[in-house]
Amino acid sequence: MANTKSAEKANRQATKHRARNTHITSALRTQVRKFREAVAGTDAVKTKGELAAAVKAIAKAASKGVIHKAQAARRISRLNKSANAAAAPKS
Repeated sequence: MANTKSAEKANRQATKHRARNTHITSALRTQVRKFREAVAGTDAVKTKGELAAAVKAIAKAASKGVIHKAQAARRISRLNKSANAAAAPKS
């Protein structure tokens, strides 16, 4: 339990930040899951669209400070790598 006004305010702010971070993280995970499902499928156009949406969600999370910029860059790189591997002709 907070004992001072500043501690009470910090608790209120933490609650708001936690709610925002949870929402953005959830949206991020959903977009990445949709992208992975598209990669598992055969539709290249859908995969490209889902990749763009996932990259946008990752960039938004990084800009809001939910994830670190380096982590965002790493995730985007890995998604692009998997998209390129799926699009490459299989021999």
